[in-house]
Amino acid sequence: MAKASVLRLWLLALLVFLLTGCGFQLRGQLPLQLFDGVYLQADRHSELAAILRQRLQSHQITLLNQPEQDSPSVYLLHDSLERRTLSLFPNGQVAEYELIYQVRYSIQTPGAEAQMFEFELFRDYQDDPNRALAKARELELMLAELREQAAQRILRQLGRISA
Repeated sequence: MAKASVLRLWLLALLVFLLTGCGFQLRGQLPLQLFDGVYLQADRHSELAAILRQRLQSHQITLLNQPEQDSPSVYLLHDSLERRTLSLFPNGQVAEYELIYQVRYSIQTPGAEAQMFEFELFRDYQDDPNRALAKARELELMLAELREQAAQRILRQLGRISA
C-alpha cells in the first residue's frame, strides 16, 4: 500500500512538471502585465466598453487617455444585438428567438499593424407574452452575460497578441 501511494505521488509530480514545462497557464491568467497601460476607444455609452474597462482595472492595468507607441490600443468598432425568430405559438406569436450578439474590434500592439477581429455569440431566448416582466428581466441578464463573455474574449485575444 505504501508503494502505491509513493507511485501516485511520483505520477502527480511528473504531471505537474509536464504541465509547467509545456507552458500551460490557467485561462484566467492574462499576460497583460507586460504593458504599463492600454488605450481603449469606444462609444461613450457602450456597455461592453464599461465591462472591458472594469476587467482591465481588475488586472491592475492603467487605462490610457490617448494611444501611446509602447502600449496596445483596443478599438471597439461595433457591437450589436439581433433577434431571429426560431419558432411560433399556434396563434402566430413568437415563442422563441435566437439572440445574436456581434462584436467587431481591432487591436494595435507596439511595433505591429492593427489586427481586425469579429465574432458572434448566440443564445436562444424563449418568449412568453403572459410573463412579459419576467422575460424582460431574463433578457437583460442574458445580454449582460453576452457582454461579459465578449469582454473576456477580447481580453484573451489581447493577451494572445501581447504575449
